[in-house]
Amino acid sequence: MIPCQRHLFDIPDDVAYLNCAYMSPLMKPALESGTAALARKAHPWQITPDQFFADSEEFRTTAAQLLDCSADCVAIVPSASYGIATAARNLPVNQGQSILVLEEQFPSNYYAWQRLAEDNGASLKIVPWPEDNDWTAAVLNSLTADVRITALPQVQWTSGGRLDLVRIGQACRKLGAALVLDLTQSLGALPFSVRDVQPDFAVAASYKWLLGPYSIGLLYVAPKWQGGRPLEENWIQRANANDFASLILYTENYDAGARRFDMGERSNFALLPAALRAMKQLLEWEVAQISETAGVLNRQLAEAAASLGFSAPAEPLRAPHYLALRRKAAISKGLPEMLAREKVFVSVRGSSIRVTPHVYNTVENCERLIACLRRFATA
Repeated sequence: MIPCQRHLFDIPDDVAYLNCAYMSPLMKPALESGTAALARKAHPWQITPDQFFADSEEFRTTAAQLLDCSADCVAIVPSASYGIATAARNLPVNQGQSILVLEEQFPSNYYAWQRLAEDNGASLKIVPWPEDNDWTAAVLNSLTADVRITALPQVQWTSGGRLDLVRIGQACRKLGAALVLDLTQSLGALPFSVRDVQPDFAVAASYKWLLGPYSIGLLYVAPKWQGGRPLEENWIQRANANDFASLILYTENYDAGARRFDMGERSNFALLPAALRAMKQLLEWEVAQISETAGVLNRQLAEAAASLGFSAPAEPLRAPHYLALRRKAAISKGLPEMLAREKVFVSVRGSSIRVTPHVYNTVENCERLIACLRRFATA
């Protein structure tokens, strides 16, 4: 396990923040990097053209290490929905075909596919919640010849269910279906490899398990789609962008690889350095070790919560960093507010209490949650 890293975060001792899947706290070093970068805008005469590119390329290279791919395959995007919309714009689907999604899938990886299906006479095929909590088997059973696009997470956000994307990727390739992934609830906390899974597109927002700021994310684009059409046309994605004097010499050529899919103003002087610093820290800790550290806390929580009538899928059907506690009795929608008054923070998603610790949490934080659930869960 990674020793508790609470000293790197501005979390008061009396706060039990077990809600990284909602939004991670920003590390002090990331905040410092972002603050120093933002301060550059106070003296714009000191911002040189090369600074529009240096952080972007370092971000791309660092993100590629987390994804296990080439930096040329990484685009910089503002959100998961932007990446999913990029994939939807470039993947074909025809009348009579279907797009596969999960029941209770996160909306940003649902609405774009709903619209694409409606516009093309296709259908949205929803994988029902598996009674045995085996999302992988449920997806594989739903991959029939009509499926043209499979849009999935690595971790289902209301259950913590873990999908075996290697097996699913193999099945998609055999079927000839594209695979699009939203990794927002897993990248940085659960090992992932593009080389093993071979998705067509994969996106992750920074503000959860990548420990970065809001409105920055990354998009993987497989080489076969890198000649596609971006959502927007901006100056910095073009081949001559680094020569400011020549920007009026309009060109049809884009920059190399996935850079054509970069968002406008990708060189965000405050957010990009903060996100970059956070990703470097994740690599230093190692994602597998982060997963194990959170997993130890969640296994202890699951055992303690069972005595209160709660249940959760066991690993490996559940991701180690993600615990969704369910029970037969209803869970009050006001439970998060009641817990917050005790300075204990979790989420209620669907019919689950979602508990998502990180390296800044302690056993004592978990014990406080259990004590509060014992008092409040029936309220």
